[in-house]
Amino acid sequence: MKAYINYTRIVLLFVFLVILAGGIVRTTQSGMGCPDWPHCFGMWAPPFSANGLPTDYKKYLSKQDIDAVYNPAHAWTEYINRLITGALGILIVVHVAWSFKKFFRTKQIICWLSCLFLAGTLFEAWLGKIVVDTNLAVVKITLHMLAALFLAIIPVIILHKLENDKIAHDKALRIITTIALIILLVQIIIGTDVREQIDEVSKSLSYQQRDTWLTHLNAVFDVHKLISLLVSLLVIFIFWRSLSHVALQRKGMFLLLIVLLLMAAGISLASFNIPAFIQPIHLLLSSILFVQLFSFRMNVRT
Repeated sequence: MKAYINYTRIVLLFVFLVILAGGIVRTTQSGMGCPDWPHCFGMWAPPFSANGLPTDYKKYLSKQDIDAVYNPAHAWTEYINRLITGALGILIVVHVAWSFKKFFRTKQIICWLSCLFLAGTLFEAWLGKIVVDTNLAVVKITLHMLAALFLAIIPVIILHKLENDKIAHDKALRIITTIALIILLVQIIIGTDVREQIDEVSKSLSYQQRDTWLTHLNAVFDVHKLISLLVSLLVIFIFWRSLSHVALQRKGMFLLLIVLLLMAAGISLASFNIPAFIQPIHLLLSSILFVQLFSFRMNVRT
């Protein structure tokens, strides 16, 4: 049992790695680095220079809206993202096989959750193809992100059903946590819109004048900041309330740590002209907060 639980945790960590890789792809404008799928310029692996491209490579470049010539850095950034996603798929196939072998006669719900995990990963891969085929359509990017979040909570549910976590009974805390989860989900959706605006502004300015990008954003950015503050206050309250329950103290402290790091990342983005390396970290922390908050809620009963 312990080996299976540890493996499930590794798969969950890999989901976060996929989210981080996707954030790096977006931040580096590498989303169309491989303008076809599942190939990259018609090849199974991109070359390190234009000399290795097929003779008809220009038909692929015409799909890009950033690179006018072959950019190996963009191609490999996107390609590595695909490799990580593929590796996650393999890990989940093993997880499904292990689940059926271990729990089919005792806890079939684990088997079906594992199958749902695999189906969600396949859907995410298909959605990735659609994003490429539509040249990173905004709605599909948002859906891609939300699918990754809901994918991440499946192993959390599996772990909750297998681990003997202590349960706390606190109706008010459960309600507040539910509200925080909903608001955080809205915040993440709004964040993808802000991110898209930044992409459009940066592209219109040829990725120069970074210090002016935020001034071009509309009121959605102000809403984003206000909801961020609300989420932070709710999580701080949840942490404070968790101190009354021994079963929740560690999870509450972790929530507080994540929200403090997230606040620091948000302040850095707003104060230092959107540093590129902070953007994927901000996305990763938001995802971890959502999943941890979901896990916390599962340990609270009315």
